[in-house]
Amino acid sequence: MMELPATPLLDGVGIPDDLRRLKPEQLRQLADELRAEVISAVGVTGGHLGSGLGVVELTTALHYVFDTPRDRLIWDVGHQCYPHKILTGRRDRIRTLRQGGGLSGFTKRSESEYDPFGAAHSSTSISAALGFAIANQLGGRPGKAIAVIGDGAMSAGMAYEAMNNAEAAGNRLVVILNDNDMSIAPPVGGLSA
Repeated sequence: MMELPATPLLDGVGIPDDLRRLKPEQLRQLADELRAEVISAVGVTGGHLGSGLGVVELTTALHYVFDTPRDRLIWDVGHQCYPHKILTGRRDRIRTLRQGGGLSGFTKRSESEYDPFGAAHSSTSISAALGFAIANQLGGRPGKAIAVIGDGAMSAGMAYEAMNNAEAAGNRLVVILNDNDMSIAPPVGGLSA
């Protein structure tokens, strides 16, 4: 069995509210510990390592800046959600990832209030986030919707359709283009180039 990494800061973060109590200068160490935890867990369970490692700092920053779960964080490709799962109360089960009865390898609504949309594969995040943003607007509720979409997923027609309609959400919708060269395979096509 692989030895667990030393993670003194991460050990104190059960949910994003705990993360938001940290000082900004502690976030680098937390991200380093989160990265070590992802590597350790995926070393046990298998899974998509690169995409999760490519969003460690982004995941840390998103949960630090936004008021999740009130602000709805939508991951376009579920493979990148492993750090998110660790920071949202599922660290104790992360070594069950992709195992029978264990955590899903993707975001899963029945698993956590921090997974408002069950995403497996690409190009649905902006449409989903737009739906949450408009629902908040119509219901007079506060909160933002944040879509994290990769460069490969951004090239799909559904993403463009959602961007076309995004103006209706006003300032309640944030779209983050994750262009970090950590895809499952090299992106292709003119847009990624």
